[in-house]
Amino acid sequence: MDIQTFGGKGFVGSAFTKKCIDKKYCLVTNERNDYKVKSNNIVYMISTVTNYNVLTDPYIDIDTNLKILIKILEQCKNNDKIIFNFISSWFVYGETEIPAKETSYCNPKGFYSITKRCAEQLLISFCTTFGIKYRILRLANVAGNGDNKASSQKNALQFMINEIKNGNDINIYENGDFMRDYIHVNDAADAIDLLVSKGDKNSIYNVGNGQPILFKKIINYALNKTKSKSKLISIETPEFHKTVQVKSMWMNNHKLHALGYRPKYEIEKIIDEMLND
Repeated sequence: MDIQTFGGKGFVGSAFTKKCIDKKYCLVTNERNDYKVKSNNIVYMISTVTNYNVLTDPYIDIDTNLKILIKILEQCKNNDKIIFNFISSWFVYGETEIPAKETSYCNPKGFYSITKRCAEQLLISFCTTFGIKYRILRLANVAGNGDNKASSQKNALQFMINEIKNGNDINIYENGDFMRDYIHVNDAADAIDLLVSKGDKNSIYNVGNGQPILFKKIINYALNKTKSKSKLISIETPEFHKTVQVKSMWMNNHKLHALGYRPKYEIEKIIDEMLND
């Protein structure tokens, strides 16, 4: 298969790129600021990663998530051979029913979340107008080793695991009494590969394991496994976080499951790997 990635050097992008190399795909990975389209099979991963940019520069999410996308789409006009695979996020759902289905109403709250949803809608409109095929892949929380940009704002699980390994105390919102859906980065790469190969065109897919996991259960597992001296300190969720983020979320993954996706990593295996890094 011939594939071009945009943003293929990030956490998920690097895992997907490795997958492509292992499968001996003809792979084109663009350097930063190189937006030239060179393939008919595009996997688009360029994106900001948190809702916190608005506090320092409200244009970052708009410029990155929308303007660059349009630059690349402009080159795809009236090419009915192109398939544009857009990597999105569970953040687009916002306040909605859970587990969220691909057909669920989207009501995102923060700048990152809103611009990702806007990007989806712009993509659908542009592709419909100019005869381009597309897929939208909404990723759950992606975990595993290799996220060099993990912080309390982005990939909080990785950040907390690192704190536990270092024996530092951990501030945890509402005692960790909320649900998340985690998928290992290699499982995410496998799912993207599966969808790029077999997913219906002009469709949306949830990419997660479809299992709600209580966050404090994950953290307690890590504490018990390491016998860490870290203490959990329950704090009230900050008002800004309440404004831009939902408390609990997991996604229905029946469409992905129907194509044959099966995770190789359960949550305990994911945490064990992160602890042993």
